[in-house]
Amino acid sequence: MKQTIKDLLIEREARLKNKTFIFWENDEVSYSKLLDTARRIGSSLAGKGLNRDDKVCIWLQNRPEFTYLMFGCAFSGTVLVPINTQFKAEEAQYIIDNSEAKLLITQPEFYEMAAKIKPNCPKLKEIVVVDQAPSGTTPFSELYNPAQSVDREISEQDIASIIYTSGTTGYPKGVLLTQKNYLVNASQIAQAAKMTEADRFMCILPLFHVNGQLVTVLAPLYAGAKMILTKGFSPKDFLARLARYQATAFSGVPTVYAILNNQPDAEKYDLSSLRFCICGAAPMPVEVFETFERKYKAFILEGYGLSEGTCASSLNPLDGTRKIGSIGTPLKGQEMRIVDDKDQEAARGSVGEIVVRGENVMKGYYRNQQATEDTLKGGWLHTGDLGYQDPDGYFFIVGRKKEMIIRGGENIYPKEIEEVLYKHPGVLDAAVVGLPDKVWGEEVGAFIVPKPGQTLTEPELIEYCKARIANYKCPRRVFFREELPKTATGKIQKRKILEQYLADKK
Repeated sequence: MKQTIKDLLIEREARLKNKTFIFWENDEVSYSKLLDTARRIGSSLAGKGLNRDDKVCIWLQNRPEFTYLMFGCAFSGTVLVPINTQFKAEEAQYIIDNSEAKLLITQPEFYEMAAKIKPNCPKLKEIVVVDQAPSGTTPFSELYNPAQSVDREISEQDIASIIYTSGTTGYPKGVLLTQKNYLVNASQIAQAAKMTEADRFMCILPLFHVNGQLVTVLAPLYAGAKMILTKGFSPKDFLARLARYQATAFSGVPTVYAILNNQPDAEKYDLSSLRFCICGAAPMPVEVFETFERKYKAFILEGYGLSEGTCASSLNPLDGTRKIGSIGTPLKGQEMRIVDDKDQEAARGSVGEIVVRGENVMKGYYRNQQATEDTLKGGWLHTGDLGYQDPDGYFFIVGRKKEMIIRGGENIYPKEIEEVLYKHPGVLDAAVVGLPDKVWGEEVGAFIVPKPGQTLTEPELIEYCKARIANYKCPRRVFFREELPKTATGKIQKRKILEQYLADKK
């Protein structure tokens, strides 16, 4: 099996040539056009003096240029570093600076923030802008016309990307994924989903997430299939797009399914081409699961994965027993097990930490050796998720070892938000917890103790956060308390806060 993204694209193009790979609005991009564009961009990146392992930050919404850059970086040996398009300037600056990126490729919507960031990122040499490039920047079109062709040898152990995930310290950690990590996991996903050249996978999740990159770009490429690229999930036209393009599958987070359950007139669309839907990123409520299947007569496959494992590690089998509420069984080529606090394998049915082993597991965290050692122990990736394995070998998630909140598939760490709240001059104590929500899975709730003599309001604190962090991380509810429960050593007891909140709602 080919072990680099470059080799895979070359091999698929040799066989499929003018077959469409990308559907984008009214345009189609063939395998041949994708290969030619990847070579051009790869040569242009090399022509700019970027060496193998140099970092290229991509701050773009879903659009063909993002996929061109994925492959262009793979051909030049440069490292793709995606930036969440919901990030504010300070958040993006951290990633650009921490990754030591030399080039930033963005779009007009983010240019003002990018220009503000650049002086604070000493390694950043150039900003390239898609569409209308402001004066003093490089237009993206220049990347299509390299001064000369450059063909670099790429190794399977070369770093393909750095995917930044939120950290419990408040700072994101950069997950180092190799060329082999990507290709191994893409092949595992394609095989588990039984993808064929007849498939059309719709991409509604952002390409800055590994789910978008793996499930709806690289796995279809591996299978010689087609992908339907969209700007994102839009309830208004989602079903019409599924029908128009005769999509055979799509991947979504539980929130997508919850929203679709409330869509009117679903029966007027012909969705007969849909083979199945994949759900990941957060546990799917059983009620949402059953309602969707009943309404759309569609087959949902729930799975599990994390960026440190490239994307996917387990899935309910497409053929055979499917257990609703379970994350399924390990993908072929991976091992999963449950371990206790001493890292010993737990008995079936016992709750412990989920650990993963396989060639899909990251190389480590960028410039963070301690976090790498804490996460990769004894040859296993320690996920921080708590679960158990039933007698049939199926895995179930019961909670999280860490305090992460998952809102609509987005990972949110309370400490990052708390640090923002503590900067407010009127806040004495702050605790952020995940509140159960029927649509989003969890919502961000902030419990605040104001400083003596201070009067705070919920809208004030929400707007304060929105000015400093991405909207999806901001509290949706703010509660004021005279004091927060604490341990004898002064640590805020979040479990008690949540228990009291749930008791008050009864």
